[in-house]
Amino acid sequence: MTESVINRIVAGPPAAGHTLTVATLAGVATVPLTEVYARAERLAVALAATGIGRGDRIGILAANRIEWVLLDLAALRLGAVTAGFEPAKFAADRDLVKRYSLTAMFTEPLAEVAGLIAGTDPAATPPRIEYGPRDVTTIKFTSGSTGQPKGLAATVGSIDSSINAVQQMMRHEARDNVFVFLPLSLLQQRYWVYSALAFGHDVTISTYEAAFAMMAPIEPTVVMGVPAFYETAKKHIESRASRDGDAKAAGRALFGTKIRYLWTGSAPARQSVLRFFGQIDMPIYEGYGLNETCIVAKNHPGAHREGSVGQVLPGKKVLFDADAVISVASEHPVNWRYEYADPGESERVFAPDGTVRTGDLGHIDSDGFLYIHGRADDVIVLDNGKKIIVRPLEEYLKASKAITEAVIFCPTQTHLVAVVSPADDPPDADAIWARLEQANASFGHDEQIKDLVIAAEPFSIDNGLLTSQFKPRRKRIMAAYVRQLNGF
Repeated sequence: MTESVINRIVAGPPAAGHTLTVATLAGVATVPLTEVYARAERLAVALAATGIGRGDRIGILAANRIEWVLLDLAALRLGAVTAGFEPAKFAADRDLVKRYSLTAMFTEPLAEVAGLIAGTDPAATPPRIEYGPRDVTTIKFTSGSTGQPKGLAATVGSIDSSINAVQQMMRHEARDNVFVFLPLSLLQQRYWVYSALAFGHDVTISTYEAAFAMMAPIEPTVVMGVPAFYETAKKHIESRASRDGDAKAAGRALFGTKIRYLWTGSAPARQSVLRFFGQIDMPIYEGYGLNETCIVAKNHPGAHREGSVGQVLPGKKVLFDADAVISVASEHPVNWRYEYADPGESERVFAPDGTVRTGDLGHIDSDGFLYIHGRADDVIVLDNGKKIIVRPLEEYLKASKAITEAVIFCPTQTHLVAVVSPADDPPDADAIWARLEQANASFGHDEQIKDLVIAAEPFSIDNGLLTSQFKPRRKRIMAAYVRQLNGF
């Protein structure tokens, strides 16, 4: 039986010699993991003294910082449940505490954490606990495209199986420094802190705003990023290479000289971007997963196939219905229902055994590599009955340097219209229209894009048109440009 990562962490301090670095625009601080663990233990003692115990919920609404890590680890030591809230999505008020049944709530700037730690006996330790695979450590919230985010209680078994599978594939070791910058409210970002404690490597936590400034001085060996991040990085590297004539040197100047590999997932990555980084000796390994499933498939150094999202992980089984819609069965499901969702939403996604209907279309080749074709909900049915999978069209448009994002709609069921997020300000309209013409020359009769809308401002998290993982919110984009779309 594979060892539980979570139980390994709570059983005792990590081996000496490895560090946690927090690198933000406010500064850089590096702390030995043994000290991180000791502080978290003292914080757990302080929280226990306030009455927090097993099963109680601790809300954290703050940007990435070391106090976030300490609170999360303290919750693990107590058997409490962390509920991580993104500041851009939630407001710190009494309604939040009541809605999510929080025993305690910590908000920016988490200043009280230091005081709690200072007020405890350094020799005191919380009682030892042990987790079962169905126990819950965190409530995570889906990014969602509309309405309130859905809450999902994540089981220890699902966390353990994901981290162990990644370690088996990627072999993180003493020389590694894993660099993460997405919000710690996303459980997957905390995996790498757990991995560092369990397997003995360094980890650096940054923010999206600081990532490009911090990578070179930090010298990570692994960077965890979404496709949009690598799109921007590619532009930085190409710009520098156009002056210096050496893309590999430009890549090292941005990412540092020790990169072993780059990780991406959460949204489709362009093949041109994957190839670019491979050519400069910084391979990107794309994977596939959802909040409801954890990691399902992953390319890695021992098994990598271009265009796929990798082979299916141990403990996961990918199933297809008659329309090629993917469902995922797990040996250790994340859960069997949503904790917070509209009536019927859990039943729509989860089968009684925890199998998840993903809504994604795909296939598996003869060697077990999984390919994702798009979303079933995004298949457009024309009035002639022809079904159009929009992802290939959107990816083709986004291959233009003038376009950062493209979403295809069919407002009248007779023809396609694209809404594109421009890469430049002002937009390079000529290049955008030229790419549309190239698309129409490359795709079939029913896939012709009749017209397009150039977004008034780029899609972003701030304007609500991208999720926190930089995926387009289709319904919101359609609502924002419904007048233009209906004019065609």
